[in-house]
Amino acid sequence: MTAPSRARESARQEIPPELRRDVRLLGDMLGRVIADYGGATLLRDVERLRSLVIRARDDDRFEREAEKLVASWKLERAELVARAFTCYFHLANLAEEHHRARVIRERDRGPEPLPESIAATVGTLQPRLGRKRLTALAAGLEVHPVFTAHPTESRRRAVVTAIRRVGEQLERLDDPRTSDTERADAERRLGEEIDTLWRTAQVRTAHVRPLDEVRSFMAVFDETLFRMAPEVLRAFDTALGESVPPFLRFGSWIGGDRDGNPSITAEVTAETMAIHSEHALLALETVADRVGRSLTVDLETTPPSPALRRRLPRPAAEPHREFLLHVARRLRATRLVERELAYGSARDLVEDLRCVRDSLDAAGAARLASGEVQQLVWQAETFGFHLAELEVRQHSGVHEHALGEVRGRGKLSAQSREALDTLGVMAKLQSRYGAESCRRYVVSFTRDARDVAAVYELAKHATGGRAPVLDVVPLFETLDDLSRATAVMDEVVELGPVRKRLAANNRAVEVMLGYSDSAKEIGPLSATLALHDAQAALTAWAKKRGLRLTLFHGRGGALGRGGGPANRAVRAQAPGSVAGRFKVTEQGEVIFARYGNRAIARRHIEQVTSAVLEASAPGGSRRDPAHSFRELAAAIDGPSRAAYRRLVEAGGFERWFLQVSPIEELGKLRIASRPQRRAGSRSLEDLRAIPWVFAWSQMRLNLPGWYGIGSGLAAAALPELRRAYSEWPLFNVMLDNAEMSLAKTDRRIAERYMALGDGPELAAMVLEEYELTMERVLAVTGHRRLLEDRRVLSWAIELRNPYVDALSHLQLRALRALRNRRTPRADRKRAERVFQLSVNGVAAGLQNTG
Repeated sequence: MTAPSRARESARQEIPPELRRDVRLLGDMLGRVIADYGGATLLRDVERLRSLVIRARDDDRFEREAEKLVASWKLERAELVARAFTCYFHLANLAEEHHRARVIRERDRGPEPLPESIAATVGTLQPRLGRKRLTALAAGLEVHPVFTAHPTESRRRAVVTAIRRVGEQLERLDDPRTSDTERADAERRLGEEIDTLWRTAQVRTAHVRPLDEVRSFMAVFDETLFRMAPEVLRAFDTALGESVPPFLRFGSWIGGDRDGNPSITAEVTAETMAIHSEHALLALETVADRVGRSLTVDLETTPPSPALRRRLPRPAAEPHREFLLHVARRLRATRLVERELAYGSARDLVEDLRCVRDSLDAAGAARLASGEVQQLVWQAETFGFHLAELEVRQHSGVHEHALGEVRGRGKLSAQSREALDTLGVMAKLQSRYGAESCRRYVVSFTRDARDVAAVYELAKHATGGRAPVLDVVPLFETLDDLSRATAVMDEVVELGPVRKRLAANNRAVEVMLGYSDSAKEIGPLSATLALHDAQAALTAWAKKRGLRLTLFHGRGGALGRGGGPANRAVRAQAPGSVAGRFKVTEQGEVIFARYGNRAIARRHIEQVTSAVLEASAPGGSRRDPAHSFRELAAAIDGPSRAAYRRLVEAGGFERWFLQVSPIEELGKLRIASRPQRRAGSRSLEDLRAIPWVFAWSQMRLNLPGWYGIGSGLAAAALPELRRAYSEWPLFNVMLDNAEMSLAKTDRRIAERYMALGDGPELAAMVLEEYELTMERVLAVTGHRRLLEDRRVLSWAIELRNPYVDALSHLQLRALRALRNRRTPRADRKRAERVFQLSVNGVAAGLQNTG
């Protein structure tokens, strides 16, 4: 057995037996479905390609045979084989998700709380801080995920639903209470659902519209967020031993982010909030009705409080039950806009629910007060009638142009009219759903205070002087803008409308930092350092001015856009910058990875909450480790940035990138409502960071996650780098993320993509930096191989890579057909489907898009 073969066998043995069992079960059933659908020859072709790509890991001859096999197939056969590998990855990902949830449940059964859980963190902090200081910390806590539609989830919603149904049967099989009869039925249903998944169209035939993206997010709310939020609050309440204010806040850009997306109009934003409200009200109504029907305590055993008596519509033998059912009827009336019975605001609902809870408590029914009634209180407090705050984002240049036209008193362009209409819609939404429903307005590419002032001035024109409540959030993205952030904010806080907001909101101010565009501009290492410096500077600035600063982290899903484990990212922030508040974007496929399963979602939120509590706890060391490594940072920053800019500024790079990457073909996919370029040009500067990262990941290079890091590390002494890796959390997280990017990079496949272009010197430059980065990262971390300290993850990637190779070969076949002008129209349509399937499959196999 060769070394790679031994590595693969070792990898297989490292995978937990329960996970191996599930993957084998799902894979065997998929094989039977494929054979039933396309006959034994289709399954044989799938198996031949699978065997060749596995053996190609040992011997390049089999790589060439795999290419020949794929080239020999008609496109119809290539499409079916691509579908087979893509479905396999959907099922393998489901098995891994199922196993993660199983492990979380098993570990939570022990005598000790899970590490990084709320219970464990409270248990650690309470002896150190004392009850009073810990309660004060909890009172100011805020964890605020903001969901966005980009990078777009590459799977169709129908596919996601089909996968979820497969998961339900897997859960049944895993339940120890399942009888033999039930097990047989679950196995039958499992085969049925896998057959449905296979026959479900994997690619979209129509472009995604903004409201499609909104409805996809609603599935996450319905199935996870609404039930998960009170579970997390309950965990904190139990750990602390007293009631905690609801610290979870959810936001969304889906239907509100119009930066470069003409599909997001004022009308779409209004419809989005209507959909939000429909789901929130229906969820609250359902729970109020269910809890009310079960609350059968009577007048004699549990007398109502005077406050509840006054609220009752009529005398009742079971007053608490009657009143909660009345609340459910009022929620229904609110949803159906029956004004006579409808609630005027979510605040009125919360007061009613608190009245029920307090009445039960006063009557001695403390268990009932703190049970499901309290959970309903938390759900109403967290989601209100708007579910998640809808944030609006627009480019500073649009406001500048619109303000010029408004001041000129001439005819407004469609774009300027739309900008005013959006602000008008924000005012209407606030009047119906409350100011909290839609008050944040993010200005991308903020250059100076005028970009913030422009939004306030436009709001006055849009609403006839009665502007909505606005918190305009500047977004700093480029290196220059990040370095000038504090100077710009000095001017921003002196603006009249901003001073009024500071007086009204206890001097709270929010600043957003863009991870994606900064990394695309200067590379991952320099962007990491620049973002940290900006955070530290803004934290010091806010402290000096007596402001409560919230830093809004615009992190992407992929590592090349600031992605990675959020809890580790919190711990790597500049000291003092968290201060009990953490706001972050949750993007694209990350939404379903983190929030598709309730157990995983709860674990994620608890880990983030734990990290925020630890980072915000008083009494710890407030010295920034970056100060100890200032000289090292300066030594590695310049060479890393220079290496990155040397590549992207090289002559012919833009043309070469278009040749070697599937960027143009990706732009034609129907997976997002937003165009991949901000304007109409084909320049690199105009290309958004999302498709930039997506294209490199499809090429199996993941270049935005590591390029330039090797050159930076090579400029410093190894002992000092190792000390930084050990003592500086920011540096540690950056290198670990780079290591992950490198582990998902495949040089052999990447070389085949780069062979599509006519820039051998650029390909050589990329490969040279790749080898240097590999060598330096391993030297600094002390690892003999990538991800050596994350064994299960390392072996999972080892086992997945050959299957991803198969899809890469199919994608290359499709790209050649699409780029050959002599390809007949019918074959071109088929090649498009093969390409789309391979994109979905590679994204599923690597578990990232952009």
